[in-house]
Amino acid sequence: MFSFALVVCTIQVCHWRTDTRIITGPDPGAGESIVTPSLMSSRLMEEPIMSAPRILATADIDDGAQIGDGTSVWHLAQVRVGAVVGRNCIIGRGAYIGDGARLGDNCKVQNYALVYEPAVLGDGVFIGPAAVLTNDEFPRAVNADGSPKNSSDWHSVGVEVGEGAAIGARAVCVAPVRVGAWATVAAGAVVTRDVPDFALVVGVPARRVGWVGYAGVPLTDIGNGMWRCPTTGAEYVEQSGVLIVGSDV
Repeated sequence: MFSFALVVCTIQVCHWRTDTRIITGPDPGAGESIVTPSLMSSRLMEEPIMSAPRILATADIDDGAQIGDGTSVWHLAQVRVGAVVGRNCIIGRGAYIGDGARLGDNCKVQNYALVYEPAVLGDGVFIGPAAVLTNDEFPRAVNADGSPKNSSDWHSVGVEVGEGAAIGARAVCVAPVRVGAWATVAAGAVVTRDVPDFALVVGVPARRVGWVGYAGVPLTDIGNGMWRCPTTGAEYVEQSGVLIVGSDV
């Protein structure tokens, strides 16, 4: 389940209860100018002040895109109409968030990553640099008769990424596929089938080679189906190819 506290931002105006910071310098805090919303209801004015989104001047935010409190959108990133980005996210330089894609709170989409619609990302998801979440199961530029394809000639399918999961740099998730909560997809992997919660997958096509815990560190096999996180000491139980947090058994 996702929780969103959203701001509707457009290039021209931002309907929200705080200022939207348009960053013109190379770094946050450098050369900032403040754009104050001209349309703000008295009801919104009475609500508690929240941290405004920070949108770099060269970012391309379509009308109707929704950007949450505290989110930063960096240079040359594009967020399409209908996209929903949660609170306290980071959208890196040159990243693409497709029309209708949904991101939870505290997500990080690194530089030049491509998140095509209708992808759904849970809270705390990490998308590494230049990673791709595809949406076309049978891609073609033209139809069988040679005519150019348009939006009515194909049906988009999405990638779902569960809470806390991480997609490594230049990995590709081939839709339709689900990456489970707290799973890790190694850099350069190609995911063609569902990934279980807490799984560590590598290679082309991606295959499970181990388990990771909440800390993202590979777990240590301590025998009898038990696994331990070397960072936190938390224990997990493997049952029928599924990993369960020890306290939930």
